[in-house]
Amino acid sequence: MKIGLLVGGNSAERDVSLSSGKAIFKALESLGNSVIILDTINGIRDLEDKIMSVDLIFNGLHGGDGENGNVAAFLESLDVVFTGSDQESSKICMNKDLSKKIVFEKGILTPKWITSHGLPGQSELKDLGLPIIVKPNDQGSTIGLSIVKNINELSGAYNNALKHADSIIFESFIHGREITVPVIGSSAFSIVEIVPRNDLYDYECKYTPGMSEYFCPANLEIRLSEKIKNIALKIHKILKCRHYSRVDFLLDDNNKLWFLEINTLPGMTETSLLPKSLSADGYNFTDVIQMIIDEATKNL
Repeated sequence: MKIGLLVGGNSAERDVSLSSGKAIFKALESLGNSVIILDTINGIRDLEDKIMSVDLIFNGLHGGDGENGNVAAFLESLDVVFTGSDQESSKICMNKDLSKKIVFEKGILTPKWITSHGLPGQSELKDLGLPIIVKPNDQGSTIGLSIVKNINELSGAYNNALKHADSIIFESFIHGREITVPVIGSSAFSIVEIVPRNDLYDYECKYTPGMSEYFCPANLEIRLSEKIKNIALKIHKILKCRHYSRVDFLLDDNNKLWFLEINTLPGMTETSLLPKSLSADGYNFTDVIQMIIDEATKNL
């Protein structure tokens, strides 16, 4: 099969996408495919001729247009087969405020939050308590995220998030275990528990070796583990994701599960969380890539 691999782009997650792209490219070629690299740093429209020359587009972008539905919309306009969620689901999932509202309306817990285009007053934030998580509404990789333990830190955290988005989320801090659940097709896979050295799993802890420990499968009672995986799969379906995703949660001290966000194009290096989970279930990285391709092409 001739496959076009979208990588890079111009989002804040460009470097992460390039790392994913290297691993995906290697796996695609080892599976016998002919692969062309398509870097969307100058946008995707200039790549139309190359896109139309392949059998499948593998979307290896992270953040920005690659994940917010804009790239998906363009590929749909060309009637091209591509991996990952369609434009509608991508737009919903990249918007943390909207995805939290939809999930909450279905009876799934998510930390209290408000979304604002300005710095809220203390009265507006009263219900959130302290600490407060401050983050851009439409960024991934915890870019622009801060934890506010003292109200005097709020302005700095807000300005940090404002560098990356106009719409900012202010969210109650939940003390608990950071866990994530990959979904491919109609199956949820082993839960990964993340133990960061910092107070939360921020950009430094994600991408600096030794700043986090990972346990997979997470040390959870079997019944609880299955319940969490079922909820992850439910969220994947509620938000109309397709092919694959990764759902992030906090599990509090009372074993209550709190939805944080869903990633429609999660990291895909050989040490990323989704491949780490699948490895615990007996699948190597090349298997994972083939599974995603199979999902994208099964109805052709």
